[in-house]
Parts: sequence; C-alpha cells; structure tokens
Amino acid sequence: MRTAEFSTTDGIRVRAESALTRCGVELAGFKGEAVTARTPITGAGLIGLRADTPADVDRAVETAQAAFRTWRTTPAPVRGALVKRLGELLTEHKQDVADLVTIEAGKIRSEALGEVQEMIDVCDFAVGLSRQLYGRTMPSERPGHRLMETWHPLGVVGVITAFNFPVAVWAWNTAVALVCGDTVVWKPSELTPLTALACSALLDRAITETGAPAGLNQVVLGGAEIGERLADSPQVPLISATGSTRMGRAVGPRVAARFGRTILELGGNNAAVVTPSADLDLVVNAAVFAAAGTAGQRCTTLRRLIVHETVADTVVERLTGAYGQLPIGDPFHDTTLVGPLVNETAGARMRASLDRAAAEGGTLCTGGERLLTEAAPDAHYLRPAIVRMPAQTAVVREETFAPILYVLTYRDLDEAIRLHNDVPQGLSSGIFTTDQREAERFLAADGADCGIVNVNIGTSGAEIGGAFGGEKETGGGRESGSDAWQAYMRRATNTVNYSGRVALAQGVNFSR
Repeated sequence: MRTAEFSTTDGIRVRAESALTRCGVELAGFKGEAVTARTPITGAGLIGLRADTPADVDRAVETAQAAFRTWRTTPAPVRGALVKRLGELLTEHKQDVADLVTIEAGKIRSEALGEVQEMIDVCDFAVGLSRQLYGRTMPSERPGHRLMETWHPLGVVGVITAFNFPVAVWAWNTAVALVCGDTVVWKPSELTPLTALACSALLDRAITETGAPAGLNQVVLGGAEIGERLADSPQVPLISATGSTRMGRAVGPRVAARFGRTILELGGNNAAVVTPSADLDLVVNAAVFAAAGTAGQRCTTLRRLIVHETVADTVVERLTGAYGQLPIGDPFHDTTLVGPLVNETAGARMRASLDRAAAEGGTLCTGGERLLTEAAPDAHYLRPAIVRMPAQTAVVREETFAPILYVLTYRDLDEAIRLHNDVPQGLSSGIFTTDQREAERFLAADGADCGIVNVNIGTSGAEIGGAFGGEKETGGGRESGSDAWQAYMRRATNTVNYSGRVALAQGVNFSR
C-alpha cells in the first residue's frame, strides 16, 4: 500500500474548502452539526453541515414549481443556452469538482476527472437535444384532419443520487431535464454533500448569467427521510433515483401510490462471458478495470466472470498476477489505481461476503485483506479479491458493493447464458469472443437479459450517447442518451380538423 506523502485530514479539508470557494459556495450558510462531510481517504470527518427538514423539502419543491411555470414556455433552444453555460463552467472548474469527488467518494484522480468530463459531455449532448425534441405526424383516417404527437415539459423532477457517482448521475438527469423544460430538486447522498453544493453553485451561477428563472435548481441535504419526503410530494411528477435495490423497493411504491413516474437505476450483478476464442490480453485488461476500478463501487462493476473450462485456469492465473500489481492507496497519487471503500460498513460487507463465499465452497485466489496505514487508521483499503466458485451460489447471486470478482466455469454457450441471466439484477453484461456467431447469440433476444450488452468490452464505461439503465431488479429506467429524454416530458396526441365538417373515427355516424 502506498503510504508516502499520504494526504492528511487537515490538508484534505483545506483542499475541499478551497475548491468549494472557487465554485462559488458560501460555506458559512451551510454549516451545522446534523450532517458530517467526511472523506474515505483517511476515514475522518471534514466539515459539519446543516440538514434540511421535511418542511424545507416542501419549500424547495414549491420554489421549483413556481420557476417551472415560466421555464416550461421558454423556447427549448434558449433552455439549451443555460445548459451550455453550465458545461462551460464545469470545464472551467473541472479540477475543483474532481477534487471534491476524490475527497468524498475516494475515486482515483483519473476516474474523478473522467466523471466531471462525463458531466461536460452530457451538457453538450443536451444542448444539441434542445433543438431536437421531435414529435411526429401520422396519417389520419379522416379526410381533412391532421394527427400528430407533441411533447411538453413535465414539471419538477426529483433527483436522488448515490455516493459512487456523486455528480455525473445528477448531470445526466439535470442537463436533460432542463432542456426539456423541467426544474430540478436534488437530494444527494448524505456521503457526498460537498460535491452537490459545488455543482449547485455552478448551476445557480449559470442561471444568473443566462437570465433563466431563479429557482430552477434546488438542493436538499439530509438522510432517507428527506428522500422520502421528495418521493411523496404530489408536485413532483418524476423521481429519478439511483441506489440499491433496497432503496428502489422503498421509493418505487411511494411514487406509484400517487401515480407519479420513476426512473430507477438500482443494483447490478454484472457478468462477462469468456469464450475459448477470446483474446485473453483483452480479457485481462478489461476485467481488471471493470472489477477493481472505483474499488468495486460502481453499479456497472464486473462481479462475475463466466469462463469456458478450457481457459479458466489461464484466465485466473493471469488475473491473479495483475491484481498483485495493483497500486492501492491515497487516490490523489497519480500512480494509485485502487482507492478506499467508502466507509466501515462497506468494508464489513466485503469481508462478510468473502466469508460466505468460502462457506459455500469458494476458493479465494487473491485479495480480501485490509491494508492498514498509520496515516489513515480509520480508512478502509481492501485488496481486490478473486474467488473461484463451484457454482452460482446464494452469495454470488447477490450484489456486494465491493471489489470481489467471482469466477465460474461453463461448458457450452447456452450454459454460460443461463448462468449469466440467473441473477435478479440486469444492468450490464459482456462477452469476449472472436467468433461472430457467439457474439450474435449473446446479443439476441434469448441472449443476455441486461439493459447494456457489450462485445469485447467490459461491463463498465458506458457512453452518454446511449440510454443507460437495466432490467429486472435494476429498475427498468433509462437516463442520459438516445430517447431517454422522453421520460422527462409528457406526450400529447393532437388532432386538427381543417375539413369544415365533423367526421368521427372508425366511420361512426351520429347524424341520423
């Protein structure tokens, strides 16, 4: 574990406060004792913040609703100008926001910068989208009539985000929602409040500079009760929530009970199939990043590797060797590839899952131990683990949000696909093969049952141009690219009669 020049808590605190100031956050207005912004780098608390109350949530929603009345009739390209300015400010403050992502989420520097770049990219996407909110026309069965569909702004969008992508997921939702004419109330993870304050300040600045209505953007801080209040609000027609399946089970029924809409991006238990024809260099490089990157704390993390029995020993040997070379430690160091788990709870869950895997017949090939340093005694740095399993047991079918890669073997592709699909989650998947027939079989309707299905690519690293989301217990929602914008709008079917007479559909005659 890298310990030289390990960041100190005081140094991290100064770095966080400096980044917040440069982003325009007046920290004094948020200070309190209810919420503690902490860093997994050392495991220590940094800044005490106030928490919002349920009444504060109601006021934030009312403010956003008032702004919506103006924003919904603002031309979409003008709305796009606001998002364009937000993208420019994110570019200007890329280092500052990335600092806060590393400080609060523990991401290594390149991944933190990549997350901010993803925000910038989705702003670019949304600006173009602001001139492409297309409806359609259809032929009417009645002479002298025009039949068409139009799309209109939906209202206040509640965005609930998780710690592991503390800013990118907010940007996916917010950039698209704003150009669609919606306003946003954001409830960030209580583990990453500082990143939320920084991004909110930048958006507020963009709102002021472009003359957009005040109140378009609201942030509420706090725990589960704040998210519940937002989910229960009848003035919030759409809740986009990212988190665990357990969280989705709580949020989904609350919103459905009031006939609201949801975009749920929940758990993933992602797998890749390795066939006998696979390029093993490609497999090893992709699997290491997908399984160990972000310390296994991505919804798209590779958690299961389903390998043909003829190449399994070779793949495990090569992966074990690569894992042994991974630099683990302070994520601010450029040479670090694996940072900390977010907190003690995450570390305990990883160790518990490894114990269960052993009890269910698994063999630990490498990893799992906690790496301690005097510079960060309260942090949780665990070496990424590889476990060979005799079958897809109960622990394998669950998602452990930590760097554990389970390796299973198969004999034929049908068996591999059955193993792949035999989990409750359905987010991301991949197959490594040089046989076009195997690739097409995996992509077919009776192949992988996930929302994201890749060939010769790992399970992580989705691009913003494609709709992001999954099936089954992953929630079924879609964010970001493609036609995901339609979830943020309401559709109206319109009929225009220019014939000068009444003609009923289906040939009905009501004039006798």
